[in-house]
Amino acid sequence: MGQGDVDAAIALFKDWQSERVTTFVGYLNKHQQRIVNYGYYQAEGISIGSGAIESTVKQIGRRIKISGAQWNKDNVPQVLKQRCAYLNGQFSR
Repeated sequence: MGQGDVDAAIALFKDWQSERVTTFVGYLNKHQQRIVNYGYYQAEGISIGSGAIESTVKQIGRRIKISGAQWNKDNVPQVLKQRCAYLNGQFSR
């Protein structure tokens, strides 16, 4: 069973008769689409740790607060989309 293999986890508890297990399996079934397969991301070298995410958020915050820059809040989502496209190699460098 790999990390993030929700079906295998549910199968492990198939014959258990416990309120806690029933609650846990219910949670797994309800949130199955949101449970991250950490093993996959780790094997791909993709960081999902909160430190990297928080660092990126701070970096974006600093860029938005550049002295003399004027931002229209309606334009920020488009700027972020462009930045993501650039980082994903969808724009030529």
